[in-house]
Amino acid sequence: MKHLLPDREVTHSSLKMSNFTTTVTEFLLMEFSDARELQILYSLLFFLIYSGGLMGNVLIVIVTTFDKRLHTPMYFFLRNLSIVDACFISITIPQASINSLVNNRAISVTGCAAQIFLLTFMAYVEITLLTVMARDRYVAICQPLLYTVVMNPRVCMQMTLTCLFTGLLYAGFHTGYTFRLSFCQSNVIHQFFCDMPSLLKISCSETFSNTLSLLASALVIGGGCFTFIAASYVSIFSTVLKFPVKEDQRKAFSTCVPHIIVVSLFLISSFYVYLQPPSDFGSLKDIIISVFYSIIPPFLNPIIYSLRNKQIKEALRIVMKRKLSLKE
Repeated sequence: MKHLLPDREVTHSSLKMSNFTTTVTEFLLMEFSDARELQILYSLLFFLIYSGGLMGNVLIVIVTTFDKRLHTPMYFFLRNLSIVDACFISITIPQASINSLVNNRAISVTGCAAQIFLLTFMAYVEITLLTVMARDRYVAICQPLLYTVVMNPRVCMQMTLTCLFTGLLYAGFHTGYTFRLSFCQSNVIHQFFCDMPSLLKISCSETFSNTLSLLASALVIGGGCFTFIAASYVSIFSTVLKFPVKEDQRKAFSTCVPHIIVVSLFLISSFYVYLQPPSDFGSLKDIIISVFYSIIPPFLNPIIYSLRNKQIKEALRIVMKRKLSLKE
């Protein structure tokens, strides 16, 4: 892995002189490798992972939209989650792969701000949607007679819109609070995309309040969502274990296991990123951590749901048969 430039080394074209200080006008992102051949190899590998993740999420959106049997609250939220995952994985990988292929590390300040805003927004919507999905499973299993009343289409839409609106506020606050800082003397981001922890490390302003607000909000929102999800599943499991028929227990567990795996994967990777900021110099560990946070969850989510869900697999077969019949 390439040892990046020291923090004080910058390009003249990316700095603007003003009142004897230097202001960053663009940032330099971390490269996948210092060897040109490995740059191309990693770029193509990540693009293949991106293509697979995008295709999987788009397929789930298609089958849950066109198969009327899947027009239920659970699949409504799954469709929204797949849309978020498709957007999430599209924010960083295509640009990083293209930059690596053309050997260009630069990203404008505006582009960096947009990337941070979108990443923060998508991450927030992802965790809140996963929390809403836990609520849906709780009502379906623990309060089945009230399910159609509690989780009616209007309520489902309201919860989704609430996730989106509060996500905009959350991402807007942190993006604005980050870019009020001054970035001078260094424009090297030790990451292959823009993220807040990396930017805070190269700011020449006081960043204690930014770090505190970022960690506090991540712990409150992430911890709150985790607590709600955990409490929901404690109630779900205690209810399921009381089912007299083993087959009913198996079916109930089969609808919950994919969600638990997805929640665990996303929370563990995201908490690890924000509780352990990147090192002062780029390393293979930083790349791996970033991949687990920004690529692996959106890539694996459709696989996890498809493998564990018979209705999704059946709907996929129907869609494939229709496509084949149209070609013939």
